[in-house]
Amino acid sequence: MFELNKLVRTNILALSPYSSARDEFSGSEGVFLDANENPYGTLNRYPDPYQKELKDLLAGLKGVGRNEIFVGNGSDEVIDLLFRVFCDPGKDKALTFTPTYGMYDVSAAINAIEMIKVPLTSTFGIDLEQTLAKMDQSAVKLTFICSPNNPTGNAFPIEIIEKILQRNQGIVVVDEAYIDFSSTASAIQLIGSYPNLVVTQTMSKARGLAGARVGFAYANSAIINLLNKVKPPYNVSALNQRAAIDALSNEPGFEDQLKTILEERFRLSSDLSGLSIVQMVYPSEANFLLVAFDNANTVYNELVERKIIVRNRNSVVQNCIRITVGTPEENTLLINTLKQLENEKSTLY
Repeated sequence: MFELNKLVRTNILALSPYSSARDEFSGSEGVFLDANENPYGTLNRYPDPYQKELKDLLAGLKGVGRNEIFVGNGSDEVIDLLFRVFCDPGKDKALTFTPTYGMYDVSAAINAIEMIKVPLTSTFGIDLEQTLAKMDQSAVKLTFICSPNNPTGNAFPIEIIEKILQRNQGIVVVDEAYIDFSSTASAIQLIGSYPNLVVTQTMSKARGLAGARVGFAYANSAIINLLNKVKPPYNVSALNQRAAIDALSNEPGFEDQLKTILEERFRLSSDLSGLSIVQMVYPSEANFLLVAFDNANTVYNELVERKIIVRNRNSVVQNCIRITVGTPEENTLLINTLKQLENEKSTLY
């Protein structure tokens, strides 16, 4: 029997959250003399601390209730809050799969939480037997599954995620930052069946709002209430809420851009595979490709010299570079430059 309160830090259960002026009065009309705001200006009023308009829009798009949505200052805020709600510093443990998104490690270290790392298989899959053994041996409070995974690009089958949820006595966080680029179904559909599931998504990738810093958590209302309890009162600005609402309201524009990115991902993968300096282009369900080169460091440095900036992942996956799918013109420039490097191969290395 899953009991959420047994996972929550005792000081968080006892915490009385900050009560802002907008908690006491949430109307939009009146003479506002309650929040010590400047009476002049266009952005002089505090934003809605619970982002109701944005959540109502999301609820319709995702098929969940408003009380099952948390809006954060990027999904990185969600990750940090989950550590603060569930993990006692110096005592509890979290688990993730490597290689993966580096902020899980950073947030664990900030919160003094030991991170158990389960290596992905040679094909970047989850070794379920090893994972379940690690969970059984340790009292894991948080398990992070990035799907599609960064930097490998692959998504994990929903059946594997369910098996981890069924066995896990802690909170399972499925990070879906890249889900819009994937043919795999979102784990949001599982929220009603698993009270220990949190799904995170973001406006930074497919929605093109990396500069606005807006991320989401979807979970049962009890978990969402805990996140609201711990978050700063006005964690998402009015400007960023409006940017997210406008972006989510423009479905035709979103679909057109998504279609172009997916087409370019296919073209880029095909063109890269034809280069002799490329050893492998890994399958991707994200907006990037993980590419193995003969010599990743040399290729990376030569591209930087030509002002083409990619991400050298040689330190986490040998001789690999992560390449984001750009505009058609940017992708053509990249391929043409790599062809030049291919012709210069004998002088480079």
